Amino acid sequence: MPKLMKKNIDAHIGSRLRLRRLMLGMSQEALGEYLSITFQQVQKYEKGNNRISASTLYYIARILDVPVDYFYEGLPILENAYGPGMMEETTPSVTPYLSFVSSAEGLELNQAFVRIRSSSMRRSIISLVNEVANLAA
Repeated sequence: MPKLMKKNIDAHIGSRLRLRRLMLGMSQEALGEYLSITFQQVQKYEKGNNRISASTLYYIARILDVPVDYFYEGLPILENAYGPGMMEETTPSVTPYLSFVSSAEGLELNQAFVRIRSSSMRRSIISLVNEVANLAA
């Protein structure tokens, strides 16, 4: 498997890890303590700089109360990935959406949005954000 494909898969898994950790309000330090590793190692996992072993991913899933396959959700199907000319087409990447949602701002925005009970108010906010985005573009 090419290095770029491995790197992108690791980054995807790391971004899913970060998203779930932030959703639970857990710090990198706290997760590191559960795993008996440093918060710097957790940072490396979340950025995709270091690969997470199968056993560590299993423990992370248990700690974050998600199934292991949660970390793979959103990856494209890699069947025929080793066929001629297929590597570039099947190379997954972390989507801008997932990167934003797993950021502190994205998480805060989503948590605040969910607290709005009025569906008409939520639709109005979406319309406003779309108008601002169109003006900014």
